[in-house]
Parts: sequence; structure tokens; C-alpha cells
Amino acid sequence: MAPISNHKNYYLRSSCIFVVLWMCVLRPVTAAAVSENQSSQSYLVDSNGGLSHERLQQLLREAGTGEVSWPQRAKQEVIDVQSEISKLNTTYVYQSNWPANNVKLGAVTAVSFDKAGNVVIFHRVDRIWGQRTFNESNYYTETYKGPIRENVVLGLESATGKVIYEWGKNFFYMPHGLTVDPEDNVWVTDVAMHQVFKFAARGAGNKPLLTLGSAFQPGTRSKFCKPTSVAVLDNGDFFVADGYCNARILKYSKSGELILTWGKNAFSGVSYDVAPQNYFAIPHALTLVPELELLCVADRENGRVQCFYSSNGTFHSQYHNRVIGDRLFSMAYTPAAGGELVIVNGPTAEMGANPEHYNEVLGFVMDMRSKKLDSKFGPNNLQFDNPHDVAVTTDGNVIYVAELNPTRIHKFVHKSLAKPISLSVPAVDKLSDSLKTVAAENEDSASTKSHKHPSGTAILVASLMLLFATSTFMLALIMARRRRRGNQAITTTPPSDLVYRRLAASNQSLC
Repeated sequence: MAPISNHKNYYLRSSCIFVVLWMCVLRPVTAAAVSENQSSQSYLVDSNGGLSHERLQQLLREAGTGEVSWPQRAKQEVIDVQSEISKLNTTYVYQSNWPANNVKLGAVTAVSFDKAGNVVIFHRVDRIWGQRTFNESNYYTETYKGPIRENVVLGLESATGKVIYEWGKNFFYMPHGLTVDPEDNVWVTDVAMHQVFKFAARGAGNKPLLTLGSAFQPGTRSKFCKPTSVAVLDNGDFFVADGYCNARILKYSKSGELILTWGKNAFSGVSYDVAPQNYFAIPHALTLVPELELLCVADRENGRVQCFYSSNGTFHSQYHNRVIGDRLFSMAYTPAAGGELVIVNGPTAEMGANPEHYNEVLGFVMDMRSKKLDSKFGPNNLQFDNPHDVAVTTDGNVIYVAELNPTRIHKFVHKSLAKPISLSVPAVDKLSDSLKTVAAENEDSASTKSHKHPSGTAILVASLMLLFATSTFMLALIMARRRRRGNQAITTTPPSDLVYRRLAASNQSLC
């Protein structure tokens, strides 16, 4: 019976190990492979009967793997998220007429700026990341479609949104991240190809200057698995977020030699006050903080920004707020106001009809010194649907948000610079008031040389009055001439009443 018992213990331990691996590794990776907008539930703690932290530890002990060195979540004060969001100021005004109407876009995945100040965006044209776009091994399943036949990189004029230049057709399969470095080179990632590319300014030459990764071959070490973003230092060294599968950050020299790497894949827990170092649940976007020599990472499914020293990759700080929620898609840094992070979140990933946390999909501005939210923004003060990336000018005055669906690039201008639009129209109530208004406008026009135009009603009234005055003047002139002729003529016959009646009838006809 002993051998049977040993077999039972063996199978029990094997089953426990499989459950743990599925919950912590296989399930998140599979979920990441399903769809870009879907993700597994980012909690192990579930009050509705899910796998709790204590139960996880028990399973690991039974499997003989020991305790997991994951910090306990700190107890946080309960807040009313909806109420806190309503208290935030709106400091940016939405520019609904930007870009130009003739700019046709697919899902917009990334936004950056070139040296000339143009807004550079990356979009997918007709490609959609769906449930069957990748298989469970993260291989792209739609290579038969070939590369996207239209240009995927657009340079838009910041003032008007008109297309200044475009490039990138017949090369990319599933665009994701884009950034323009200090030398105007363009760095992009393609999650279908599992590669990172460096192009010359504005895509000159139509061939990459540097290529990292193996085409359509997901992997580790020298290979990537759905890389998401790139950030480039002034000296040419650069970072890659190897994003959906490997959950790591890699630093390379300017020539493309690997310098260091850090990061572990974990969907365990939610946004801790003190971040477990080197753990990511999809590092989705990167931004640099030059003043502090930091690289900051949007840890998407953990709903936080983690910052590391750009020199050696050691942990520096974490930025999270429950008002933002537990999904954070992108952030950008501006030195304005002493240093701020502009953040876009995403819809809640919680399962079930009644999610635990209230969530609004908005843009937020966070003070890096106090870690407090300064303001919020959204299209026409409403929520986004699927924001994917964000960029902010150095002075913090203009923000751009790339959105997957609807396929838009949004522009927001700080309210101190936004031009108010007057929608009021002057009304004309009475004829006398109209005449006074026209006269006042004429006088004002002569004195200030402004370009004010009277309304149609005022013009019609003025024309009728002018016609009446002209006809009256003509009638008076004719009558005066007839009287003069009557005085000069020697006749005893007085002027006929018929003449006056005809003149009066003529005058009424003119009016």
C-alpha cells in the first residue's frame, strides 16, 4: 500500500503545482495572447470564492515549493472613487476640430513628437488585434495577409492636424510603440513580428537602420515576445519594454549591444504602496525623467507607474492612485510645475457583473513630488473608450492621446491658452432697435476698423429705409418744380388735383 500512497502524494503534488503554474504563469500569458484589450483578472485575492493569498501559500507548501516572497498588501483607507474623481479640476480643453477632417486613421497605437514639433502617430490602418490574432504560443496567425499596404506613420502639423508626411507602407503587420529620439530617428515596435526597429528621420530610405529580434519568432534572451515600447537617452543608449510575454526591461548601447535587463512576469496582487521590485504585469509604455535620471514604466495590469534609475535599473519609486484604478496604459513626463506625469488608464479588468472598484477611463495629471492627482481630462469632459498612449509637450501646455477604438488621435490644450468660442447671435427685436444697432456698428467700424458684419435683418431694414428716403426726396423735388412752374406761368387755372393724386400713388408704389 505504501507505493500506492506515494503515487497518490505524487499526483497530488503534481496537481497542485499545475494549478499554481496555471494561475500564476500560464493563465496570464494565455490571456495576454487572446486580445490586446482583454486581460486576466489581476487579483489573486477574491472575496467571491477565488484563490486567496493564504490558499495559494497552502498549495505551494503542499507542492513542496515553500513560501512565496510576495509582500502583504497594505491596508488602505476606503474612499469613494466616484466622489474623488468629481472633485478633480479640468485644466485642459478638448480640441474637437483637430486633426483635419481628411485624416483617415485605423487604430492609433502610439504618439510622439519630431524635432520640428510635428505630432508623429503610429496606426494600424485596417488591422485589428483580435482573439485569434495570436495562438497560445504567441505566434502571429495572420501572416497570410501580408504587410499593411498603406502608410502607418503620419506626421501631423501641430496647429492644424494636416498630414505633413507619411511613410511605412508594405512593412509592418501589427504596429504598437513609437518614439522619436533626440536625433530625430524613429523607433518602433511590431508585436506581430516580435521586433524593434530604428529608422532614419521621417523614415528616409524606407529601410531600418537597426533591427532587433527575430521576425515572427517569439522568445527570450536575444528574442522578444510582443515588445511594446522604446525610450532613448541623449547619449543614444536605449531601453526596450519586452512587454506582453516576458515582462522585462532591456537596456542597449547605441550600437545595439545588450547592457542589462531586469523584470519578472507576475499578475499577482494589486498596486502595493511599496512595489515588489522587478515585477511587471505587462510593461506597456516607457518615459524618461531626465532631471532625476529615471526611466518610468507603465505597469499596465498592476495599475501603476514604476520608476528606475536609468544607469543601473534599480528601483526608485512607484506612482499609483486608486482613483486611476488598476489598469494604467501609458504615461508621459513633463518638467512643468516641478515635474508631472500625464497618465491614461483603461477600463476595469475585473470579472463579473458587479466589479469591486468604480472606474472611469480618463486622463490624469499627477504631481511627482506629492504623488497627488492635480486634474483630469477627457474628450468633451467625457470618458475615453480605449486610450492606448499619451504624449505631452515639454511645457505641459498640450496633450495628445492615441485611442484604439474609436480610431482617433485627441488633442487637449491647457485652459490658459485655449481660445474661447462664442456661440451667441445678436437678436433684433424692433425696427428702431435694428436701425440703432446698424448705425452703432457703422460708427464702430469706422473708428476701430474692425470686421464686424451686420445681420441680414438689419441690412434689409436699412435698405428699405434708404429706398423710402430716396422716393420721398424725389417726390419733394418734383412737387417743388411743378410749383415753380405754376408761379411763373400766367394762368388762372390752379394745379389739378389729379396731378397730386398721381404723385402720391407713384410715391406709395415706390415704397
